[in-house]
Amino acid sequence: MSTRIRPIDSIREFDSSERRALSEQLFGALREMSADGPGVSRESYGPGEQEAMELIAEAARDEGLLTSWDEAANLIVELPDARSDVPAIICGSHLDSVPQGGNFDGAAGVIAGLLALIRLKREGQTTSAPVRLMAIRGEESAWFGLCYLGSYSLFGQMTREDLDRTHRSTGKPLRDYMTAAGADIGRIEAGERLLAPENVAAYLELHIEQGPVMVAREVPVGIVTGLRGNVRYNIVRCVGEAGHSGAVPRWLRHDSVLAAADLLHRIDEHWRVLLERGLDMVVTAGIISTDPEEHAMSRIPGECDFSLEIRSQSIETLEAFDELIKAEVRSIEKERGVRFEFSRRSLTEPAVMDQRWIDHLSSCCEEMDIRYEKLPSGAGHDAAVFANGGVPSAMIFVRNEHGSHNPNEAMDMDDFMKGADVLYQSLLEPPL
Repeated sequence: MSTRIRPIDSIREFDSSERRALSEQLFGALREMSADGPGVSRESYGPGEQEAMELIAEAARDEGLLTSWDEAANLIVELPDARSDVPAIICGSHLDSVPQGGNFDGAAGVIAGLLALIRLKREGQTTSAPVRLMAIRGEESAWFGLCYLGSYSLFGQMTREDLDRTHRSTGKPLRDYMTAAGADIGRIEAGERLLAPENVAAYLELHIEQGPVMVAREVPVGIVTGLRGNVRYNIVRCVGEAGHSGAVPRWLRHDSVLAAADLLHRIDEHWRVLLERGLDMVVTAGIISTDPEEHAMSRIPGECDFSLEIRSQSIETLEAFDELIKAEVRSIEKERGVRFEFSRRSLTEPAVMDQRWIDHLSSCCEEMDIRYEKLPSGAGHDAAVFANGGVPSAMIFVRNEHGSHNPNEAMDMDDFMKGADVLYQSLLEPPL
């Protein structure tokens, strides 16, 4: 089956049935081109993401919209007569996915932004600020151990060490992938700002909710108040001493797995206490392993690796909990005769959404008689980079069952169309 999107007849209206048909066609084409086992895989700055970008670009050009690529290789879509001398409203999200992930994560926001531009063009609507769609590269951290690659590049926040990060499967550095995609790696490595915040009137992102709150509360649309930041260590290595499982008594053991388990148990207990005090935080160790070349049923493991991620809406909570972890590490090292080695720390600061846009989106929902709820985002998004970079930012959530980062994402198209309509309506009289 071809993934080419057939152009819609040039008419002066773009009714709801046509918008839905185009959305389903684009989601279906994305799923088909990136199917990987039970889910989809679109690698950051890789061929899957590139093919998805080109699909959206082709659909945009079929409608007479202009497409281009910025210095970070992000896709830009604009109206033919868009002004370039005034700040624009950017509607954006991402098209990459985690390995064998879901098809709606990120793509929903890109398709909603495309619908808005087509509708503006078809129906001859004018807006007080130019509207620009941006499909942003590399939002997911799964491939290179760092998220927000496209938006960090725009704001001059990528370092040489970041660009040297290697792909999880190929071992090739990120800089090679970015260069192949057409990014200006020289300017990015120099930390130049490729996007001036004063040239952006606002950043607006539609995204599926990646947790269960909206499903539980039966609301189709959410207005995001803020986004959790995170502290991440891709690898925490506990180094102990290997030995025979039957010959070494407990008091002489330096068991790396039990030491790692001890640390994670203490972290979990501190997390529980802080939640009881009303602090916002989640902690995850998503990867844990021993060396398959060495581990055995009858061998005391000499080394154990695990990942560690802390998320919170408070930077103070993140920093304090990180210090608490290090204190527990020192205690366990002394008690068990092991050593913990932490990989480079990655910090993403929490972000607060713009209150004027929160109020404006809420009013749009009320005017359209769409049930909504204001809620924070537990997951991170490119909106956090824009907000912390000085751009007024806002997010629309669409209800989605079965969470995210898995093949079972189940966004209902009726809910998506409601969210896309709110996005479009908010662009007509934005709070600028």
